[in-house]
Amino acid sequence: MKYIMFFVALLAVPAFASEDIPDQYPQSVLYEKPVEVIPGVFTAIGATAPPTYENSGHNNNLSFIVTGDGVIVINAGAAASLARALHDEIKAVTDQPVKLVINENGQGHAMLGNNYWIDQGVPVLAHVDAAAEFDHSLPQAFDAMKVYNRDKAEGTVPMGPTETFTDRRDITMGEFRIEVLHLGPAHSPGDTQVWLPDQGLMIAGDIAFQERMPPIFAETCTSCWIETWETKLEPMAPTYVIPGHGHPTNLAQVRRYTRDYLAYLRSKIAEHIENGGDLAGAYYVDQSPYAHLDTFEELATKNAGVVFAEMEFE
Repeated sequence: MKYIMFFVALLAVPAFASEDIPDQYPQSVLYEKPVEVIPGVFTAIGATAPPTYENSGHNNNLSFIVTGDGVIVINAGAAASLARALHDEIKAVTDQPVKLVINENGQGHAMLGNNYWIDQGVPVLAHVDAAAEFDHSLPQAFDAMKVYNRDKAEGTVPMGPTETFTDRRDITMGEFRIEVLHLGPAHSPGDTQVWLPDQGLMIAGDIAFQERMPPIFAETCTSCWIETWETKLEPMAPTYVIPGHGHPTNLAQVRRYTRDYLAYLRSKIAEHIENGGDLAGAYYVDQSPYAHLDTFEELATKNAGVVFAEMEFE
């Protein structure tokens, strides 16, 4: 019954986070204590804000599945201290050992905690493109994390995954069938989705955002992201979605704040280009329908500039 009530609350009235909300779990480096989304599936919801010392870099969702024959963790976290804190929470829930960690992409807050799990003898899996992206961006990601995390960075030794996959990896463990998928180009190289077909739950990674504005990187193909969403993710019709950022919700909610936002911004930039607009003017296209999202002030103009550069010669 508690799971039904949890999702009734989420689906009836969207649960909005805020980058101004203080740390929700001060006794831990985790920003929030993990919650059980459906039976056996937990997530520690990250801050909908840039990484800071106060949130310890826990600004993405760190999830785990208690299968009955071991635990699968999704995301190693931005530092070894976060991975250790998540492991403490897992051990408070179950005595089943962690048997696998899955990195949802190649960003620092998904992979920089890998060494903690590798030191425990746990294999770490990532898409081959995410592993390559981590290798490429490692110096900058590690240095940035040390700057904001200071003493909380202690014990972090950057390590990539121990295993990679290309299209998918199928896992049966305990009571769960788990499909580790790369549906296609989306937010960043090697974006990974963890699909539980029997439960209708998608741990979506950064293909899906809500409550905060998605950042669009220079290497992001927004038209490809929309195509992956419409042709691969949407037909799967998950009942429950744990996005890369923001509270667990449903498909309609993450569509509204991810696919629909991308389509809206592309339409505004296309109109701007058609009217002879330049890059300087592109920064100021109207994004007011999304001004309530966290990180709007940090990202809206940057996103517009990146999409202008992408679309100028399409």
